[in-house]
Amino acid sequence: MNEYLESRNPVNKKLIGKVLITNVEDINTIIEKSKIAQKKWKKIPIEERIQYLVKAAEQLIPEINRLAVLLSKEMGKDLNRSIGEVSGCAYDVSYRARDIKDAVKTQIFENSGMKTQMQYNPLGVCAVISPWNYPLAMAHWLIIPSLITGNSVVFKPSEETPLIAQEYVDLFNKVLPKDLLQIIHGNEKQGKALVNSDVNLIAFTGSKDAGIDIMKNASSGLKRLIMELGGKDSLIVLKDANIDGAARFAVASSFENAGQMCTSTERVFVHRSIADIFESKVIQYARNYKVGPWDEESDIGPIINDKQRNNILAQIEDACQKGAKIIFGEKQDKEGFILPTILTNVNNKMKVFQDETFGPIVSISYFDTNEEAIEKANDSEFGLGAVIYGKDGVEQVAQELEAGMLGINQGLGSAGDTPWVGSKQSGFGYHGSPDGHRQFTQVKIITQRA
Repeated sequence: MNEYLESRNPVNKKLIGKVLITNVEDINTIIEKSKIAQKKWKKIPIEERIQYLVKAAEQLIPEINRLAVLLSKEMGKDLNRSIGEVSGCAYDVSYRARDIKDAVKTQIFENSGMKTQMQYNPLGVCAVISPWNYPLAMAHWLIIPSLITGNSVVFKPSEETPLIAQEYVDLFNKVLPKDLLQIIHGNEKQGKALVNSDVNLIAFTGSKDAGIDIMKNASSGLKRLIMELGGKDSLIVLKDANIDGAARFAVASSFENAGQMCTSTERVFVHRSIADIFESKVIQYARNYKVGPWDEESDIGPIINDKQRNNILAQIEDACQKGAKIIFGEKQDKEGFILPTILTNVNNKMKVFQDETFGPIVSISYFDTNEEAIEKANDSEFGLGAVIYGKDGVEQVAQELEAGMLGINQGLGSAGDTPWVGSKQSGFGYHGSPDGHRQFTQVKIITQRA
């Protein structure tokens, strides 16, 4: 008997649509089909593979507005952000593919009568497991390098956003060879079955706990892993910082996508001497944010589900019981949403300091010296990103912070082709950049004497 996975609007819980849940017993068959497709695909020159992918992405272009509305209905983010996400997937393949091609080009070394080739060959079948908060972009960033480098893909999207994922795959498959890109639907059971199947690489974005479980289950087959896991990003505001700029960033980064973002600022450390003026500016900017559904021109949409909303509320309550103060957003009476909230006097005994929050919360702590700020910021198992605002000593602070990506007087965006990378328990492997693209390949060294 067929079972269906229902997708519901996070605002009003109304049914949007449903997809057929993949039987666990069918996953091995899906993998076998993927293997057959991959053996043919890897023999196609990379330039032709690029042409396939560019044409496949072009199928999204006339559907951008329709897909964006679906994404907003299903996940809750506002329409402009959804349009941006879909558009990015539709238009970025041509230049992304060229970068990947350059990264995996065979390198030649010659010395003492020997010629060596360093090849970057396909691994085989890649399992892509992606989250709901950027349901197209985060899958797309893993699917494209997998396919360009000659692998096939079996895609397991979040059970929260199955409809937009299915649309993406259906449109790509108007162009791609049969079985090269397949999708499976379900929950943790289907995800674990995919991890335990005969795949060669698992590219995953999600929680730390899920990442640990994947690593454990993948170990018996020594499967390759690329995993972006949780985050608890810090913002350090030094005493000579541009306070207005730092406050503006704190609010924007904490509230973006309703705080449902891996690099959301979840801990703010401000020098005690400027705390009062910083907090007043944070309140000032927070007042500009409108909370509501995607079709009401809102800035902060709903929390993805009641379980996550209750987790955020529990963190706020725990913090208040342990001495934190709410200076903005005390009344949480909008069902399905978390109103933008500013907490002060936060310390490391609170869940909101240690656990990933994933909600629109500005969580403020204080420090007296740069050394204290570094120590407090590093007091976390996570290390995805961090931002520092200030002048004197700011580069030294950046050097001491345990994070994969850092911004000084700006966010995490870089000036070049750099990887998306976390440290500590925020990541294992990485993607993006030449080094990241090569993680989707198997290196082969061939040396020949003349």
